[in-house]
Amino acid sequence: MRALKTAILSAALALGIAGAAQAAEGVHIPKQSWPHAGIFGTIDKAAAQRGFQIYKEVCSACHSMHLAPIRTLAGIGFKEDELKGIAAGYEVHAGPNDAGEMFMRPGVPADRFPSPFPNDQAARAANGGALPPDLSLMAKARVGGEDYIYAFLTGFEEPPPDVHVMEGMNYNKVFPGHQVGMPNILQPDGVTFADGTKATVEQQAHDVATFLTFVAEPHLDARKQMGVKVILFLLVLAGLMYAVKRKMWSTLH
Repeated sequence: MRALKTAILSAALALGIAGAAQAAEGVHIPKQSWPHAGIFGTIDKAAAQRGFQIYKEVCSACHSMHLAPIRTLAGIGFKEDELKGIAAGYEVHAGPNDAGEMFMRPGVPADRFPSPFPNDQAARAANGGALPPDLSLMAKARVGGEDYIYAFLTGFEEPPPDVHVMEGMNYNKVFPGHQVGMPNILQPDGVTFADGTKATVEQQAHDVATFLTFVAEPHLDARKQMGVKVILFLLVLAGLMYAVKRKMWSTLH
């Protein structure tokens, strides 16, 4: 229990520091329009599928998503045979076998998305000492959620003349401190969407943010639907209770 409290306090402190850093730097995260926003909003499955394509073709070269099972993609419209095909495209570490040895095998939908690196040290070595963050809960871990993800991915630009960018760093107008080791990975027409959607940087950023929102909370739509049902039930129950109350008190008058 004490360890749990410590973890919660550490997470809260980290989020507080991130928020304070943004405020100190005067960073403004613009609000975007999201189909999943609001009580009745739902995840745009087509956008989330495009976001997964960008993750797979671009982001997964550096970023893991190890908390998400591959079968989670069923929630944005992928069929069982498609899930099996996606999973089979990954090699996962398994075992031990009968000889007590670990081995590699093709993935199955129940597997989690494998990391592009064997361990954190290898990830740091390949990225100039920086550890690319896992994206499983990125939409929950950053102040601003999907708005921050969109702003960050579209925030790379040439630094102002009076700003010195350190070697190996890149300028991003919304990142606290404005210098980040990650390069600008989204380029116009950097991917080709199967549905014909034009792959502008803004469109790609929007789709990635939608996908990561789904990954962070895959039951978002179901939770909202249940919430609406509960509210309707309570309204009906309140009406019935009021009618019963009037009926009971009418006999006393």
